[in-house]
Amino acid sequence: MKVRIGIATTDKLIEIEVEDIKSFKKEIEQAVEEGGLNWFTDSTGRTVGIPARSVAFVEIEDAETGHTVGFALVE
Repeated sequence: MKVRIGIATTDKLIEIEVEDIKSFKKEIEQAVEEGGLNWFTDSTGRTVGIPARSVAFVEIEDAETGHTVGFALVE
């Protein structure tokens, strides 16, 4: 699944691919509680360390649904 992590006070967005989403959620929650530093390798191959206090949001995109853009008839 694709995960996007927003960084507080910047316009940075880290995008990574995650296979085990449950494990990833636990890791992020633990880091936020403890105030630690998480290391990730983003989709471009860069390794990025993110202090837990700087995580603005975590967005998880389901691979099956993805993003759709379009128009629908409103009845």
